Amino acid sequence: MNEKERYTKYSLIIIILLLGGILFVRLIPFLSGILGAITIYALLRGQMKYLSEKKKMKRSLAAILLIGETVLFFLIPLSLFVWLLIGELQTLNLDPAVLMSSVEDAVQVIREKTGYELFKEENMSAAASFFTKLAQSFLGNVSGLIMNLFVLVFILFFMLIGSSKMEEYVYSILPFGEADRKSFLKEMNRIVTSNAIGIPLLAVIQGGIAMAGYFIFGAPNALLFGFLTCFATVIPLVGTALIWLPLVVYMALLGDWVNAAGLAAYALIIITNVDNLIRFMLQKKMANIHPLITVFGVVIGLPLFGFMGVIFGPLLISVFILCFDIYKREYLDK
Repeated sequence: MNEKERYTKYSLIIIILLLGGILFVRLIPFLSGILGAITIYALLRGQMKYLSEKKKMKRSLAAILLIGETVLFFLIPLSLFVWLLIGELQTLNLDPAVLMSSVEDAVQVIREKTGYELFKEENMSAAASFFTKLAQSFLGNVSGLIMNLFVLVFILFFMLIGSSKMEEYVYSILPFGEADRKSFLKEMNRIVTSNAIGIPLLAVIQGGIAMAGYFIFGAPNALLFGFLTCFATVIPLVGTALIWLPLVVYMALLGDWVNAAGLAAYALIIITNVDNLIRFMLQKKMANIHPLITVFGVVIGLPLFGFMGVIFGPLLISVFILCFDIYKREYLDK
């Protein structure tokens, strides 16, 4: 390679990295929509191949049908879920003064029952302000969610139309041998498909079971805390206990010992074991992903990718392990 070729090569690398960095920064607000499109594409690529190649359907028509399937079975249920959650949140009084009064009442109950001063006044004020801002921030992000849903549908449509060429291009630029390319793409598709189906399914089942327990044992705002339990299933280690444990403590402090004990037993015996059972079944049916990859993947993925981090966090770790394994086999072992 002569001087001119080296100059051209490294200049192109610098330009690609510079423009890629700028584009990535500007696309961060749409990252959830982009990652969502990739996830749903992994689920629909088999159907697209069947319709376009076996049934000889026009690719644009097949893409429209699959977009309709996505809207009907994914986007509409998700929108209804968020709408119901927002409806429950709007029934709460987010006035800091009212929240402060509620916190003071709770602290008074704790003081009377235990004899300990658990919270100082300044800490109570800070906690009330934090939860007020958190709820307002959630409601304010609804517009961002709607925007990302449109981005998801837009990108997914063109991914489906150009699926064959896109996959061939991605396959051609992977820096691996033929066998490793197939292994790499198979692993990515396996993890994305497994998490995209398994995590929402687990959340809905556990949230429904927990909500039934909240209604049975008279927990306050059972519907709202049932929705929150759905989201809590993706949090590593603590999971649903982040919701039901404070509820049990709150009900016990109010003197409702029977229902508090019943809810605690229900959570420990049913909710927790259902979680373990469903995770075990999903891993056997879809992908045998090591629990440590899932736990650390979610911890890493949530700050990086938002909610889609529950899928792409474990994928990130799996890709790292796979690349290291390829390097070991190709270079270290030899």
